[in-house]
Amino acid sequence: MAGTREFDIIVYGATGFTGRLVAEYLTAHYAGRKDAPKWAMAGRSADKLAEVRDLIGAPKDTPLVVADASDPASLDAMAARAKVILTTVGPYQLYGNELVAACVKAGTAYADLCGEPGWMREMIDEHEAAAKASGARITFSCGFDSIPFDLGVHFLQAEAIKRHGKPAPRVKGRVRKMAGGASGGTIASLTETLKAIAKKPSLALLLKSSFALTPGFEGPSQPTGLIPEYDGATGTWTAPFVMAPINTKNVHRTNFLLGHPWGEDLVYDEMVMTTIGDAGKAMAEAMAKANPFGESTLQPGEGPSKEARENGFYDILFIGEYPDGTTVRASVQGDRDPGYGSTSKMLAETGIALLANKGKGGVWTPGALLGDALIERLTANAGLTFQIEE
Repeated sequence: MAGTREFDIIVYGATGFTGRLVAEYLTAHYAGRKDAPKWAMAGRSADKLAEVRDLIGAPKDTPLVVADASDPASLDAMAARAKVILTTVGPYQLYGNELVAACVKAGTAYADLCGEPGWMREMIDEHEAAAKASGARITFSCGFDSIPFDLGVHFLQAEAIKRHGKPAPRVKGRVRKMAGGASGGTIASLTETLKAIAKKPSLALLLKSSFALTPGFEGPSQPTGLIPEYDGATGTWTAPFVMAPINTKNVHRTNFLLGHPWGEDLVYDEMVMTTIGDAGKAMAEAMAKANPFGESTLQPGEGPSKEARENGFYDILFIGEYPDGTTVRASVQGDRDPGYGSTSKMLAETGIALLANKGKGGVWTPGALLGDALIERLTANAGLTFQIEE
């Protein structure tokens, strides 16, 4: 029974850059609090774990768990000890299979930072039935991809239904401002996805579809988001957004898992706002041609300085549109760089939300499983702001 486990949460990958930030957040934010979870740090090396524990100022008695993605028995043992496993060990298509299987088998809740839709679809097909049977809640994409977008649409549509009695059939996600780049892990994940497509070309067709994560359901045609365009709703030119291919799939999966409360005809896309006039058009066209990751040499496990993380932020606008021209607007802001500072807080708070959640087993999105409860946690603890804009 998950209720009698030794630990509430195990942070797996705590010696990596993002995993360390998750552990550091739990240490700093929950020390001495009555609602503090009982948690442990996990990774391949006990010595490295001890080193990180001391580095982040965690108590000396913080438990350390040795587990390795190449040793399934160690993952089974780890999954059996915790109610929730938070994993930052990616790319998940290389290192995630056995851990998902271990959590499904043990009935343990699982949350990751996955932005790899091909792998996610394989896990849905392989484990959905067994997770429902065991009670394991497998929750993908619990970082910048895709929580602010997944929950942003959830938040917007709740207001749209309240105001107009029905959801907005067209929703636009527009990145207004952002400082801070993708993580080394994100770059590695994209590289592995491209390799996987080379080996299995049918994956390319799946990844092109906005409904790749809704088995058996195909909604209406969606904007590609690949071409710069003028957006009358914002009065600006817009450029392609590198995270859109994963976020849009997760938004449609949330709608699908909840029984389509936002309608089976939902059309959703994401773009980056530039500016007005010819300057905005030129900027959007340049962004469309640029390498979205710039000249980054970051490797998995590497990341920006504390100052860079703290100076980062993001501001995302959501616009719900009705056929008669009526609109509803909402925004989601984060107070740290998206790839690390905010992502690590989001994953930690997802873990704590999973502890309180009584949802059924299955392969979930954060929006479908945790919804308003997670919005409340992120607002109270993790520096996110959700607001309706008039």
